Amino acid sequence: MFGFHTKTSQFLFSLSFWRIKVRVKEMNWTTAERAGLRRGRDQDKMAKMEVKTSLLDDMIGVGDMVLLEPLDEDSFINNLKKRFDHNEVYTYIGSVVISINPYRSLPIYTPEKVEEYRNRNFYELSPHIFALSDEAYRSLRDQDKDQCILITGESGAGKTEASKLVMSYVAAVCGKGAEVNQVKEQLLQSNPVLEAFGNAKTMRNDNSSRFGKYMDIEFDFKGDPLGGVISNYLLEKSRVVKQPRGERNFHIFYQILSGASEEFLCKLKLERDFSRYNYLGLDSARVNGVDDAANFRTVRNAMQIVGFMDHETQSVFEVVAAVLKLGNIEFKPESRANGLDESKIKDKNELKEICELTGIDQSVLERAFSFRTVEAKQEKVSTTLNVAQAYYARDALAKNLYSRLFSWLVTRINESIKAQTKVRKKVMGVLDIYGFEIFEDNSFEQFIINYCNEKLQQIFIELTLKEEQEEYIREGIEWTHIEYFNNAIICDLIENNQTGILAMLDEECLRPGTVTDDTFLEKLNQVCATHQHFESRMSKCSRFLNDTSLPHSCFRIQHYAGKVMYQVEGFVDKNNDLLYRDLSQAMWKANHSLIKALFPEGNPAKINLKRPPTAGSQFKASVATLMKNLQTKNPNYIRCIKPNDKKAAHIFNEALVCHQIRYLGLLENVRVRRAGYAFRQPYEPCLERYKMLCKQTWPHWRGPARAGVEVLFNELGIPEEEFSFGRSKIFIRNPRTLFKLEDLRKQRLEDLATLIGKIYRGWKCRTHFLLMKKCQVVIASWYRRYSQQKKYQKIKSSTITVQSYIRGWKARKQLRELKHLKRCNEAATVIAAYWHGTQVRREYRKFFRANAGRKIYEFTLQRIMQKYFLEMKNKMPSLSPIDKNWPARPYLFLESTHKELKRIFHLWRCKKYRDQFTDQQKLIYEEKLEASELFKDKKALYPASVGQPFQGAYLEISENPKYKKLKDAVDEKIIIAEVVNKINRANGKAASRIFLLTKNNVLLADQKSGTIKSEVPLGDVTKVSMSSQNDGFFAVHLKEGSEAASKGDFLLSSDHLIEMATKLYRTTLSQTKQKLNIEISDEFLVQFKQDKVCVKFIQGSQKNGNIPTCKRKNNRLLEVAVP
Repeated sequence: MFGFHTKTSQFLFSLSFWRIKVRVKEMNWTTAERAGLRRGRDQDKMAKMEVKTSLLDDMIGVGDMVLLEPLDEDSFINNLKKRFDHNEVYTYIGSVVISINPYRSLPIYTPEKVEEYRNRNFYELSPHIFALSDEAYRSLRDQDKDQCILITGESGAGKTEASKLVMSYVAAVCGKGAEVNQVKEQLLQSNPVLEAFGNAKTMRNDNSSRFGKYMDIEFDFKGDPLGGVISNYLLEKSRVVKQPRGERNFHIFYQILSGASEEFLCKLKLERDFSRYNYLGLDSARVNGVDDAANFRTVRNAMQIVGFMDHETQSVFEVVAAVLKLGNIEFKPESRANGLDESKIKDKNELKEICELTGIDQSVLERAFSFRTVEAKQEKVSTTLNVAQAYYARDALAKNLYSRLFSWLVTRINESIKAQTKVRKKVMGVLDIYGFEIFEDNSFEQFIINYCNEKLQQIFIELTLKEEQEEYIREGIEWTHIEYFNNAIICDLIENNQTGILAMLDEECLRPGTVTDDTFLEKLNQVCATHQHFESRMSKCSRFLNDTSLPHSCFRIQHYAGKVMYQVEGFVDKNNDLLYRDLSQAMWKANHSLIKALFPEGNPAKINLKRPPTAGSQFKASVATLMKNLQTKNPNYIRCIKPNDKKAAHIFNEALVCHQIRYLGLLENVRVRRAGYAFRQPYEPCLERYKMLCKQTWPHWRGPARAGVEVLFNELGIPEEEFSFGRSKIFIRNPRTLFKLEDLRKQRLEDLATLIGKIYRGWKCRTHFLLMKKCQVVIASWYRRYSQQKKYQKIKSSTITVQSYIRGWKARKQLRELKHLKRCNEAATVIAAYWHGTQVRREYRKFFRANAGRKIYEFTLQRIMQKYFLEMKNKMPSLSPIDKNWPARPYLFLESTHKELKRIFHLWRCKKYRDQFTDQQKLIYEEKLEASELFKDKKALYPASVGQPFQGAYLEISENPKYKKLKDAVDEKIIIAEVVNKINRANGKAASRIFLLTKNNVLLADQKSGTIKSEVPLGDVTKVSMSSQNDGFFAVHLKEGSEAASKGDFLLSSDHLIEMATKLYRTTLSQTKQKLNIEISDEFLVQFKQDKVCVKFIQGSQKNGNIPTCKRKNNRLLEVAVP
């Protein structure tokens, strides 16, 4: 096939496989390899990006309780436990999320998880609180529906954390920008502030919310947050003065004492020791894993971000400190003369510090703790308070002060986070409120909380049924009536305006006469005795007389979550929530602006004798407003469950969970959802998930999705009563049908996986065969090329060998011929040379004797000159112009040459030296040279001036303010400025003058005032005279008849005579093009006005030192004595 023997092929293949492999990769394998690598990378990338496309994929237990089979309490709990053991803490009941507190951190709240659930269908991924948050946010943003998220559960179930997760998710997925980020940050930072003042450590939860919170987050049309409004419900203010054993007061008290600096505590008059304060329980003051100091710093930072001013923050902490110190006020009994008991404060130091903090007059507050004033129409009656009443008044003040502070904080936060714009807003409400509470001792607080949960359960059932009915109507499915327990009868038992328990409690509180908790219970027994959900030991209904589990001072209500027994002790007092008017007025009189604002009813000008509303009526009105608000929004539910009472991870207490399932009504919720169709899904995802079960829909269905689903269900033979077709969804009645579809899909996926594996293996074998075939073709082509290359190389080698032999023979033959020709030419040359030499010698002999001497002389002289110049090259002196050294001449006949060389060398090195000068240096040397020509060997003063540089400007006229007038008068450049002595012709005495030389003038000015005395143009200067001796006297002769010569010549004396004369000479030459006459003589005439005076220089004595002196001998003679 390939044109060569098989054994040869095998042999070559084995020897050259490595070369062939490299070549194959270069030619063909690179593309395939790269394609394979690309496919591998794409598969890895898709594997990383792959996420679930349905709730049913890889489901642990049942992700949606609506699909649970069989549906009973045990299977419900087992399913939750199975998912909890696999870290699946979220489970659905339709659109309701069940959240189990894991009591540990799980890696399911990362930014990657946020992106995973962003803009995804609710049932597309595993159950998660992010799915519900995303569904609510998208409904609000895209469908313009206001939303509310209701988070319920008992203390410790994780409600607060759930609300934080909802808010953090919404903050993460909404818009970005500086203003939006600021709003988001303020909304998020409001949580730490409210938690510090409204949360406390309880037996069930280390961060239990002791108030109900409802936050409306407002958004614009784009879905960006604009602000929010917070509403608070029923703060547990009784915790301020008393906490159950093992629990703490509100966090803020411990945070201040742990985290505040010593200076700050001193301002608040507090000490760091918890045991100093009666309102703080000591058995649980420290909580493991809670850093109160760090939390205090977090709270202060959060208050700053939310918008609290520094003075507001200071005022808040002062009120907290006052509440804490109120608990340390103790009373002692004291009897009065009229026999009545009154109370007195034991230690007034605490009262004093409280008054200093709050700005209240100490006597006013002390009286408010000891007396009570009752006003009735125009009468005022003042009564004393005994010790018990005083303690009641103290605690009532502490509770009211803290409760009103908390309400003020909520109002202040609302002012900061409220939307600044008035455009229409979309609203998402988040409700974090107490769950149903059943304790061993249940009092007024539990009664109010459970009433609120009854209302929430009522609206939950109503809205769930409404949602189901609306979906059925929207999809065109027939609606069937659903039987369920309606807890409206329980709500009516509590809130009925005529016969409700709250109405009876208010009536009892307002009734004149003796009112006690027992009278309230008697009234309940009379009014509610026949109600089927009310039980009491004292009831007229005889069926409870034998029930020993019900004490006489209690009543029991059958709530939707179970029976709860309430102790009536404290109902009346807690409902009254009474604060004596004296205390309100004392607080209003405070100089503390915040405290004054907290008690507006203390203003005497606004006294209202009307009794304030009771706590029960206020809460009932708040609940009614909340329910009305929730009914206007689309509800989303999160039911929180606590797995154990130990607050420990990995522990699932089935009895505790069962109890919560019952009072949360979760089974009832599932039954409502399953009363019609248990499962519903849009046609597109349904067809996409199950299309492989039918040949007509697999792999692609070309028609409408509904038609494809109809074909699919008909092909599978599912009974018609098990499903129904809506307008956009398929409804499946029984979960068994859905699980059957999932089993068929799972089996079909296994078959498809086998088919895909078979096709892949076939493709892989075919690809391998084609690759091997391509390799054989490459090997054959390589062998043929190799064989032809070998044959060609052999022929080429033989040809080169023959050619080399022929070229060698020809070269040797030519070499022999060339050598012979060369010998012949050399022989002829030698013969000719000898012949020419003989001829020349014959001719030379005739002239040699006559010219021999001259030739020898010229040669010898030439050799001597060469030797002379070579020796001079090595003996040359330095390049310094003042170096006088020069080599001695070797021969006498070289005398003139030797001197000329010395002169030329000196001139050359002087030129080299001058070339190094700058322009300024050249000017200086030119002046020095000019001075040398003028004064050398003529003036005895000259040698001393040689070493002194010519500076010119000896007076700094431009910088000295003394000569400002002189500087302003001279416009030209000053060449020399020097102080000289002008000799007076009358007496020979000297006067100091400033000598200025410019380009055009010579000026004399007064040294003190700087006034110009004389100004002489250079053209009027005719001569300068001086002596030959060592003095500084010189005379400046002026042109006769000139204006400057009217006063005569100038006789001057200077220490820089040589410089001044030289510069005057050069400047005159430059301007007038005429040389100035310099006369050097020991006797010369000077013109003084009309007279000529002879100046004579004589040798003087040393009496005056080295200073020359000038004396007037007569009218015609001035004599200068030079030492």
